Amino acid sequence: MDIVNAHRPKVSPDLDQCTNSNYKDFTVHSTKLHLDVDFDEKVVRGTVDYELSLVGTTQQLHLDTSYLSVEEVKVNQTEVKFVLHPRINPVGSKLSIDLPNNLAQESKFTVSIQYNTTKDCTALQFLDKLTTDGKVAPYLFCQCQANHARSLLPCFDTPSVKAPYKLSATSPYFVLMSGRPVKQVDNTYYFDQPIPIPSYLLSIASGDLVKAKIGPRSDVYSEPCNIEACKWEFEKDMEDFIQIAEKLIFDYEWLKFDSLVLPQSFPYGGMEIPNLCQLTPTLICKDRSQVSVMAHELAHSWSGNLVTNCSWSHFWLNEGWTVYIERRIIEGIATAEARASGKPNPEQYGESMRQFSAIIGWTDLENSIKSMGENASKYSKLILNQTINDDPDDSFSTVPYEKGFNFLFHLEQLLGGKKAFDPFIPYYFKKFRYKSLDSYQFIDTLYEFFHDKKDLLDSIDWETWLYKPGMPPKPKFDTTLADECYNLADKWYHASKNSDFSQFDAKDVAEFHPNQSVVFLDTLISLDKHDDFNWKDHQDALIKFEQVYPQYVKTLNTEVLFRYYLLQVTGGRQEYCHKLGQWLGTVGRMKYVRPGYVLLNEVNHELAIEYFKKFEAGYHPICRSLVQKDLGLA
Repeated sequence: MDIVNAHRPKVSPDLDQCTNSNYKDFTVHSTKLHLDVDFDEKVVRGTVDYELSLVGTTQQLHLDTSYLSVEEVKVNQTEVKFVLHPRINPVGSKLSIDLPNNLAQESKFTVSIQYNTTKDCTALQFLDKLTTDGKVAPYLFCQCQANHARSLLPCFDTPSVKAPYKLSATSPYFVLMSGRPVKQVDNTYYFDQPIPIPSYLLSIASGDLVKAKIGPRSDVYSEPCNIEACKWEFEKDMEDFIQIAEKLIFDYEWLKFDSLVLPQSFPYGGMEIPNLCQLTPTLICKDRSQVSVMAHELAHSWSGNLVTNCSWSHFWLNEGWTVYIERRIIEGIATAEARASGKPNPEQYGESMRQFSAIIGWTDLENSIKSMGENASKYSKLILNQTINDDPDDSFSTVPYEKGFNFLFHLEQLLGGKKAFDPFIPYYFKKFRYKSLDSYQFIDTLYEFFHDKKDLLDSIDWETWLYKPGMPPKPKFDTTLADECYNLADKWYHASKNSDFSQFDAKDVAEFHPNQSVVFLDTLISLDKHDDFNWKDHQDALIKFEQVYPQYVKTLNTEVLFRYYLLQVTGGRQEYCHKLGQWLGTVGRMKYVRPGYVLLNEVNHELAIEYFKKFEAGYHPICRSLVQKDLGLA
């Protein structure tokens, strides 16, 4: 613990350095937000009302804004002076509001702000109707994580501040927001979010949307032309997901777990908006093989939404825990299916599925850290040290997800397995429910709960796990489900060196689960790391691979298809450089877009720039900005 104490901040939770706001001087009791959507001008006109009380002695309120036009500010219904300071990248423009001298400490007062978004807003994306799938109506959706809420409204844009919300929006098209629907009056839609949430979980979507039931507590929304496919993809598992998570942690508190399948430009796999989980359309692959993303977003209902990292320096507390819970949910589903089908040792099969998912995640982590290059020393640590000069989006990677998961998995194994670790899970989430915390509070709680295992906790290499860049110590995973993939990849390795492919047949992978194909392809791609092997020297093998396994180029599973493209492009096959470039114009998910362009850039810089310029207008502002940095265009 000496190492941990040497890094420990003076106060916990740790101060968020990526905000202009003076959030420590105030308590936020509630927030009321109304948005008027203007599809013609592609702006939103908003009014936000804060109910606050003063904790410190400051005479000014400082809020975060980014590319906003502020029209009027009132304190207790009286107009007051304000200053919108010049913009400083990446943190935005501080809004300073003068407060009356007669405000008593801890007494409540209201601050009301009228403002407009602008064309440079990074949280919102407006789509013309011809760019939607249904081509019936224009579309608006929102993505505020990490610090883009400040471009949607003036706010304390930090995960350290959580408050209940009353939300409403006026739009000519159907509206969804991050709360429970209350009523609709003409074109105005009202929502309530009684559970305190941080600003990055605010959201709005508006367009030609319909819903279908996928469980007793769950609906899915999408454009009408996609609704049946969305319903089929998720209805089998949704309620089972919730019940497994409830048994592991405690009852689901948000009443409804509804989801929205967004247009292709949505930059993430999913976003855990309360009561409105946002999902990429790449999940709709007609084989239910990517429903683990839905399990991940559901897990956020506890990890991230109820219990929240206090700043993006401690992002692993959100994502590491969420991946851990996601894999426990997938384990539960696999165990139940194995039991129903009469398989021997169903619990062991479920555990094998959990660790098989962890093997895929480990490879993703290796690839992510490798792609960071010189930035790995800064961004591959579990606990970051972000300042006001850092853009939290730059640190987004699989590190907090997979390095965080492996840390928790290590703790589970060290402390006696799931039977010993599981009671800690509800204890932790109940202790910090509705709060934001840092890694040091997590560690203190670990010592508090496992007080009889202090020697084991003291044996942890805290320096390596929390503060050192690079890969963490590798656990010994159960490779039962992966061995078949490894063995087939090894056959291709030797056959490629000998140019003898007679032993291969489409039946090799016919019975593979899509995730087994992911591991198979990942293993083949990794052969390029060997000193004695380079796929560019074995293009005959890649051509034969295409002929033997034609299903890979036809698959609707984007996890498999993306890796297939990576394999072929790694081998320098020019036709696949163009196929990958074209495909990157059909997806907006950064998991594919960013490494796709990075690989193209390594193979052919001019071609990468050409395809990005061709498609950049269709990408979400967050995605567009990060790819520009990746390609040296920022």
